[in-house]
Amino acid sequence: MRWFEHLRELVAGREPLVMVTLVAVRGHAPQEAGAKMLVTAGAAYGTIGGGNLEATAIGLARQMLAERALAPQMHTIRLTEQAPAAYGVQCCGGEVIVLLEPVVSQKPTVAIFGLGHVGLALAKVLSICPIALWLADSRAQMLAPERLAPLRHGQAEIKTFHAPILDGVVNDLPGGAHLVILTHDHAEDLFVLERALRRADLGYIGLIGSASKWARFRQKLAGQGFSEADFRRVTTPIGLPGAKSKAPEAIAIATAAQLLPHIFQGTPQTKPGREKVAE
Repeated sequence: MRWFEHLRELVAGREPLVMVTLVAVRGHAPQEAGAKMLVTAGAAYGTIGGGNLEATAIGLARQMLAERALAPQMHTIRLTEQAPAAYGVQCCGGEVIVLLEPVVSQKPTVAIFGLGHVGLALAKVLSICPIALWLADSRAQMLAPERLAPLRHGQAEIKTFHAPILDGVVNDLPGGAHLVILTHDHAEDLFVLERALRRADLGYIGLIGSASKWARFRQKLAGQGFSEADFRRVTTPIGLPGAKSKAPEAIAIATAAQLLPHIFQGTPQTKPGREKVAE
């Protein structure tokens, strides 16, 4: 199977991967420029030449996967006896430049718990972004198709969840997902927050409410064994500091602005950097 056929299968299966390309060759090397390989956490497909070169590239790619890096990287590797080689010497005498590009097959996920005035306004703002937007509410009327129709015009992939108890939605969130909690019921807010804090793999956790509400929640959560480190994971009140308006639209815009650096953290904004791997 050729590398692009593997790529199609891996992307369809939403397997995180890094594409490694030999972009330049000076002198002698085991492969020509343009050679590619795909690297996942547990496998590699294709080849850029074997030996120390390939093993080094695989190691760098898996480090990127572990760090969830999104920006591409370029590395220069020399194939000489004098060059450091962790995986065996390659003395072809040349020098190669490899480009490592993360392939993101899963959109960032944001879950909004509670589609009241603020929740719906926030969903409208976020719906223009290329994300997976999960909308959860225990009240069926809040998720009525006609009410959510304006959200369908944006880039977001909309998923709705109506459930009397929302813990299952929290449990089903993909790793790295972000969530904002603003249901109509403080008891429901607390329950969703408690389930979210039991997951160590979630991103931004926002909770709407006052300082007194948060103080009561902290007291109840502490009684369940949660620590100060757990509480520091919670952003409350939500929204950029300084946004004083209590209008739903203002809260939504301020919260979306606060969320964006988390949603698109690591998205490349500049050309890939160069780093010497072996001299």
